[in-house]
Amino acid sequence: MSGNTFPFTSTSLRSLRLEQELQEWEDARRALAHRRALTRAPLPPAPRPPPRPQQRRLQEVRAPPPQLRCRDTAVHNTFMCGDMKGVYAVLKDSAMVNALMETVHEEMVWAPEMGMWTLSSRVKQTSALRLAASRGHAGCVEELLFRGAEVNDDPGGNTALHDACMGGHAVCVRLLLSHGADPELLTADGSAPLHLCSSAQSFLCAEMLLEGGAEVDVRMSESRLTPLHVAARRGLEEHVELFLSHSADVLATNREGETPLNAACSGAERPSESGRYLRVIQMLLGAGADPRTAGRKQHTPLHNACANCSSRIVDVLLQHGAKADVANSAGYTPMDCLLQVVEDYLDQQPEAIARSLLNHGAKCVPPKMLKQCVLSPATLEVMLNSYTSVPPCDWIDSLSADISEEHRPFFELVRRRSGQPRSLQHICRCALRRHLGAQCYSAVGQLDIPSSVRDYVLLRDDGTLQ
Repeated sequence: MSGNTFPFTSTSLRSLRLEQELQEWEDARRALAHRRALTRAPLPPAPRPPPRPQQRRLQEVRAPPPQLRCRDTAVHNTFMCGDMKGVYAVLKDSAMVNALMETVHEEMVWAPEMGMWTLSSRVKQTSALRLAASRGHAGCVEELLFRGAEVNDDPGGNTALHDACMGGHAVCVRLLLSHGADPELLTADGSAPLHLCSSAQSFLCAEMLLEGGAEVDVRMSESRLTPLHVAARRGLEEHVELFLSHSADVLATNREGETPLNAACSGAERPSESGRYLRVIQMLLGAGADPRTAGRKQHTPLHNACANCSSRIVDVLLQHGAKADVANSAGYTPMDCLLQVVEDYLDQQPEAIARSLLNHGAKCVPPKMLKQCVLSPATLEVMLNSYTSVPPCDWIDSLSADISEEHRPFFELVRRRSGQPRSLQHICRCALRRHLGAQCYSAVGQLDIPSSVRDYVLLRDDGTLQ
């Protein structure tokens, strides 16, 4: 290597390339400013004779001026921060109102023809109006609209209305709609502004969109989701109530065949949020949602509720006619979904869900599956009381010492009762439940028998193995 050369690193090459791009942009800007300074106003056109009656008039068409591109991060930050003093300074050049704001991101891309990772530049586009609307700077949005910003331009695939809805900025949404923003324009990925009202803060945005003529059942291009699907999936009570008041289709299905009720039941994953999801589900059921509707994989709302161990939601679905013994395409019943997550929701009373499913016609699970609820003796107790006799539980001997010691009295009782005949009272209960089937819960309540007997038939007893 000679003394006049030195190796360039990838960082050095990237810096040189960016410096060259900035220099070219600066030279072009100065040349444009110089041409503007030399340009004089054109002479007035010569008078023309009036056209003849049958003569076709020629319309003069002028090519639009080339759109300005800006990669100056300082200019971007001016609109993102809502710095009105800086905004006035930038907008002295009228072309900046609708200029393309571009950012260059360096990404490592695999080049198969070279067999190596290479550094590639990716340009993302937006606009001054989008930047201001996404941050909720209403004054900046108003100034841009006053100066002629194109309200429905979508550089980068989104309009300013989409960005304002995502951020829940109601004042910006009102300004954009009042200046002609299209409330049904889709993003590049097929989402309407109503789909993007997916937070509690966006309720007023959704309300103004509907007042502005947005279709309440607009579909996403690919997933076929409606705004009601999105609101139900996120447990947004006010949004769901708003959409239902505008006659949203509660039976609409997405590409997977799932309804908003399916979406709400699958979204109730956190126990702390089960209350608001329960209210959403009650609103959907009250509006005519069918709890027996399954998607393409035959997964019902009850499957989802059991997989999330939501006991109150399970009870509501069963009371509205959900089938406790239906299997999905993988062969799993709601009880199977519950047993798969018992260990994850020990403090959510999984035994209450097991009891409700059995009382509404769920069948006894194979004895080999009882081991899945070993960490929840209360659930195991309910499951064992659904058999006419306690099945062999050889797996008890393989339990860890900690689990065996913690619940020793119960496991010893199970071991003693294994294979032994149950009491006559319990055999009668099993016979009655088998005869009533899925109607057990509703039929027993109409029998003229003491409440203690009714509770015993419905597995509400203390679960002792008789």
